[in-house]
Amino acid sequence: MTQGASVDSVRRRLFLAASLTPLIATDAWGQDAAARNRDFYMYKGADREAKLLEGAKKEGTVSIYTSLNTRDSGPITEAFEKKYGVKTALWRSSSEKVLQRAVTEARAGRHQCDVMETNGPEMEALHREKLLAEFYSPHFKDLPPAAFPKHRHWIADRFNFFVIGYNTKAIKPEDVPKTYQDLLNPHLAGKVGLEAGDTDWFAAMVHFMGDQKGMEFFRKLAATHPQMRSGHTLMGELLASGELPLAATIYNHNVEKMAKKGAPVKWKALTPTFGRPNAVGVAAYAPNPHAGLLFADFMLSPEGQQLIKKVDRVPASRSVKTPLNDFPFEMIDPVITLDEADKWDQLWSQLFLNGAKVQKDK
Repeated sequence: MTQGASVDSVRRRLFLAASLTPLIATDAWGQDAAARNRDFYMYKGADREAKLLEGAKKEGTVSIYTSLNTRDSGPITEAFEKKYGVKTALWRSSSEKVLQRAVTEARAGRHQCDVMETNGPEMEALHREKLLAEFYSPHFKDLPPAAFPKHRHWIADRFNFFVIGYNTKAIKPEDVPKTYQDLLNPHLAGKVGLEAGDTDWFAAMVHFMGDQKGMEFFRKLAATHPQMRSGHTLMGELLASGELPLAATIYNHNVEKMAKKGAPVKWKALTPTFGRPNAVGVAAYAPNPHAGLLFADFMLSPEGQQLIKKVDRVPASRSVKTPLNDFPFEMIDPVITLDEADKWDQLWSQLFLNGAKVQKDK
């Protein structure tokens, strides 16, 4: 990162590079490794599991780049090591830095990562850089269609769903919105909170409603003077304290965590409910492809998905029962974040931030 450059500016340059000049390994080792890995990643023979375990044990270690915090990723890697006897080398940072490191290393000819697990837009950028490979897992059968992009170079293993959250002491049951239009009711003016960086949700909503109706709705919402807050975790805390009576863009797992601690909060999924995918993908040039694929399998397995649920995240698999994903939902297309970010950031800023720069929640 150049001195003075923001994470967002680096992120945008990487996204632009990913969309215009995909990285292609030109050395013989890289091409051969990618071809070997690709053949194995798509193998569906009856002896797949035996080959996978044998190869992973020989490799001995799997290198993982993730944005999942260590408090939540720790139990997953510990369970993986205990089950398979394969060590994990985990590097954790923000989703932007996961993308930055993977691209930087690959452009320098250093292929150190076996599997990546982070936000959908960054995974899509890694796909555009040709750093991910299509793979098969027997656990795909348990996943909803929304977990799969068309190219299948990454697969959603967990979701962040945008719902409304409310403080039950501040909002009467009869005043809880049943539709998004209800957010415009005069008695909620000044009581509704929005996360200041949720421009991809804004874009997805306008796409769903249609440009004219969508922008009309958001202009009316802006006229109610919503409270703008930075950070979904902070919004959950303000909701719990009652300082924020109602949040229109909060993750349901954040509300659930507060409710488990005894806070007077509830959440509700309105139609449409949009989610951000967080995904797992295997590296095209992985030095330990068997171990990488084994870890991806584990993340998507009922056991791995149960661990995701246990830390109050939202598992993608339908094999795990949880109210956090038991409703109709739509996925925010990561392409919106990659290719239309400037447009929606500018519109959002004009509507809700008095022209200030949009700061994304990290």
